[in-house]
Amino acid sequence: MTERQAQHDILVKPSHDERARQELCQAMRSHLLGDVQAGTETIFESRVHPAFKKENGRAMKDRHEIRRAMTPDPFYRVFSASLRSTQELMWDSVIDTVEREMPRLQTEYKKLHNQAKGTLTLDPDLDIPRYHAAADIHLQPGGYHTDLAEDDLSAGAIFDRALYIYGDGKFGPYSDAMGHMVSGQVKALYPDFAPKRILDMGCTSGNSTLVYVDAFPEAEVHAIDIGAPCLRYAHARAETLNKTVHFAQANAAETQYEDESFDLIVSHILFHETGRSALTNIMRECHRLLKPGGMMVHLDIPQDRHCEKMYESFLWDWEAYNNNETFAVVLRSLDYEEEAVTAGFVRDDVSIEDVAVGWPLLVGKKAA
Repeated sequence: MTERQAQHDILVKPSHDERARQELCQAMRSHLLGDVQAGTETIFESRVHPAFKKENGRAMKDRHEIRRAMTPDPFYRVFSASLRSTQELMWDSVIDTVEREMPRLQTEYKKLHNQAKGTLTLDPDLDIPRYHAAADIHLQPGGYHTDLAEDDLSAGAIFDRALYIYGDGKFGPYSDAMGHMVSGQVKALYPDFAPKRILDMGCTSGNSTLVYVDAFPEAEVHAIDIGAPCLRYAHARAETLNKTVHFAQANAAETQYEDESFDLIVSHILFHETGRSALTNIMRECHRLLKPGGMMVHLDIPQDRHCEKMYESFLWDWEAYNNNETFAVVLRSLDYEEEAVTAGFVRDDVSIEDVAVGWPLLVGKKAA
């Protein structure tokens, strides 16, 4: 059984009925992604794939053929529709709490901001990239960037609570497991590495960001995101948890930081929520921002080549086709190492490492 979500002053506090709805969504996701999803593979092996072989005289060759064959299957359609509906219900259940709690959250935000040790820099003129403006990623209404009022922090508050439900608590009570994965791998690979300045790209509500404050206590930690309401929330969350972080609203593909101003740049499942040209530009920006000998370390979802079975790879595409993460389909076939080399990193200084969950970790060290 997973731990309950860690409580703090800026986290929303559901009422009895609101919590019941949220826990129902959490239980439904767990059930669908457990026994029901396993049942879709049984259907594939026993019914869909044999029918394909009979009609085409060969086995399926990739995840795309599996998707085309599975989509019409009634069992898979019920699974997929149920998972999509549960995702939408999850947002609805959390939004009710956030709307009720917003006056308290804004009061807490102002109090924390006025006594902050960290900083928050917003850019009202920032152009929101099309891959965020055109669709609500994860189906979160309004996405990460939509301001609904002055000093709005609703998107961050919604995301923080929903992330815990979405992950069934498996990201930990602070939903910071990915930060621990990345920072732990950095320390394991480079035990003598002591970064003085760290940048977290695409921090959202700052869950993973705060890990670096403790992992590298001598470092100055910075974090960026495109969403102002997420950054206000992340800033307040960091302050109430007594972590000093410097948050700024910026596009990871083109920041305003000076050349060679960071020793370590990290991200946690950022790439698949961007776009084809943005990915190239983000890696180029990492190369520009890193000091000689500095490192970029990016964690993202498994690529096609990291999946043991084609069916597993097909399942990873569900989010792309049903949860507004469309770039993931393309990203999962790209060569991360070559992308890094194109951005300026030396091939021998680029590697793919595996973390505990089997996800790929791109490590790129800038030549000294």
